[in-house]
Amino acid sequence: MNDCLFCKIAAKEIPSDAVYEDEHVFAFRDINPQAPCHVLVIPKKHITHLADAQPEDQAVLGHLMLICANIARMDGVEASGYRVALNTNRQAGQSVYHLHAHVLGGREMGWPPG
Repeated sequence: MNDCLFCKIAAKEIPSDAVYEDEHVFAFRDINPQAPCHVLVIPKKHITHLADAQPEDQAVLGHLMLICANIARMDGVEASGYRVALNTNRQAGQSVYHLHAHVLGGREMGWPPG
């Protein structure tokens, strides 16, 4: 999508604090972190949100989850615990309409969230 902020970040048209990239996903630090570790992991393919994912997106979504675990390990929060969150639509808190996983860790998390 031409006007998508995260598509532009993945294409390196907008700078980011990148932490991981491969042919399918791009990961970068959130500009407004909610925890000491707060990394966004996005598919390079534009998918608006989880509700728009199609059966052909299954492999990239699974890969995205594995990368989230790798990010937690790389950031040193795997042992203490971390949260992976996907927000879908406005009431869930989605503000950028490109599917993205938040990897959050490094502090105590409450439940229920939000």
